[in-house]
Amino acid sequence: MSDPRVAEHMPLLTFKWDQDALVKFIEAKEECWHRDGLGHWAILYEGTYVGWGGFQKEGNEWDFGLVLKPECFGLGQRITRKALAFAKADSRIPFVTFLLPLSRTKTAGLKRLGAEFIEEIEFEGAVFKKYKLNTV
Repeated sequence: MSDPRVAEHMPLLTFKWDQDALVKFIEAKEECWHRDGLGHWAILYEGTYVGWGGFQKEGNEWDFGLVLKPECFGLGQRITRKALAFAKADSRIPFVTFLLPLSRTKTAGLKRLGAEFIEEIEFEGAVFKKYKLNTV
């Protein structure tokens, strides 16, 4: 997350990414698992760590997020499709939301998946484009 190519699309990353930030981040993500029974995963491709992502409950909605190492950006669609197959098999997830920062201008992949633009929203002081995809 300290790579500028990743950080440019993470408007909530307004702090220095260091060891303390990493520990707090992991604790927050693990709390999601304890609270909701689901959260983010470390993602491996051919045995190598390529990033993290998964589902995080925001209110009554399950939001999907994916953060990949820059050299692995091309794996996003494949990983997203696998995650969505998981969501479709999980009765807790009738739909998935995606919050894209305004810096993400290419949305054709989301549209191909069937996601629909809902609105622009403010979340923790940043503006995002919100999309929704039904899973049932």
